[in-house]
Amino acid sequence: MKRFAIFILFSACWVSHASAYLVGFDQVSLYTESDRPVKASVWYPSQTTFPVERIAENAAFLGTDVVRVGTPMPGQFPLVVISHGYRGNWRNQNWLATKLAQEGYVVASLDHPGTTSFDHSPQAAAQWWQRAGDLSRLLDWLLNESYLLPNIDANNVTAIGHSLGGWTVMLLAGAQFDRDQLKQECGLNASPRVCGLMPELGLDQPQIGEPSGSLQDTRIKRVVSLDLGLARSLSRQSLQALTTPTLILAAGVDIGDLPQTEESGFLAHYIPTKNRRYIVYPDAAHFSFMQLCKPNAIAMLEEEVPGDGIVCQDGNERSRDELHQVMYRDIMHFLKTS
Repeated sequence: MKRFAIFILFSACWVSHASAYLVGFDQVSLYTESDRPVKASVWYPSQTTFPVERIAENAAFLGTDVVRVGTPMPGQFPLVVISHGYRGNWRNQNWLATKLAQEGYVVASLDHPGTTSFDHSPQAAAQWWQRAGDLSRLLDWLLNESYLLPNIDANNVTAIGHSLGGWTVMLLAGAQFDRDQLKQECGLNASPRVCGLMPELGLDQPQIGEPSGSLQDTRIKRVVSLDLGLARSLSRQSLQALTTPTLILAAGVDIGDLPQTEESGFLAHYIPTKNRRYIVYPDAAHFSFMQLCKPNAIAMLEEEVPGDGIVCQDGNERSRDELHQVMYRDIMHFLKTS
């Protein structure tokens, strides 16, 4: 009986694993002739099984295994676009993109000029509205020009963003930047981690070419905010009028000057309850939404740049891998029910 039970357990695990799609992966340079070229990364269900390659891995962080430029699986799949955080990059949410592609999603991300690990251009960083525009241009390519066009369900598009990326996808959902409100909020509570970025991101004063009004992209049917920052710069009125279904995921461990009550909690307070879901992970920190860290990562990062080890620090209860499993479950429930 015991041997039979073990066989059943093994069979169940094999079936579960076999039901997941293999993940194809590709990278494409877009708008190379424009003044804001971007590099896009794309994950998708693949029908080919090789060549397998490990991506997004380095001395500090774990990557994932994908099929490099695999042949897309026939059929149409929901689309997810992902926006990284301040001075982050496409690798940060590679763990999530890979899981989504295994589940049967086409996923695309890019590096935002000026606010990515690879580009600190002050001019590009100060064009705060361009981050939302980057994702809209990515959608233009995916839904009009890309080789994945036959594989995308254009009526089922989600935008996910971490940190500054969360703020970015909220703009795409219909929230609007309010400079006067932000200045007032920073006058009351001058958080260095948030308010200190105002000059660099062009939020302290009007910028050349700055748009007025909404940056909403109606092709996006729902958004997911992963422990966003700068929430208090989003006008209360626009949040109250928001109709795009929104999942707000927040880290309960404050890394300093970024309490979720003043960021994710601000969104949850003003977005109508019927249009949002709000979950706080009490043992997650701001960077728990990034990729898994290797065992020696904190010491290595601290040696290179004192203070950088914080990106691999979580709460003292669940591991980052365990947190990812719960986060993914909550995200998938939202994607399938909203």
